[in-house]
Amino acid sequence: MAEKPAEKLREAREHLKAARTSVHNTFEDLLPPGFVEHRRAARKEFLLALRSLLDAAIERAGGK
Repeated sequence: MAEKPAEKLREAREHLKAARTSVHNTFEDLLPPGFVEHRRAARKEFLLALRSLLDAAIERAGGK
């Protein structure tokens, strides 16, 4: 019996997720631990800044 398209899609997503995780882990292994920690902290600060910008834009538009 042939696989249904939904099953093929689910399987493809699982393979892509596994590949992404493998590549991510490989890059993290190549970089010094301090860099990885700093990158994570910088990403969090960037997202917090973006949140502040969005909150200000919502207030300015009369959302609050």
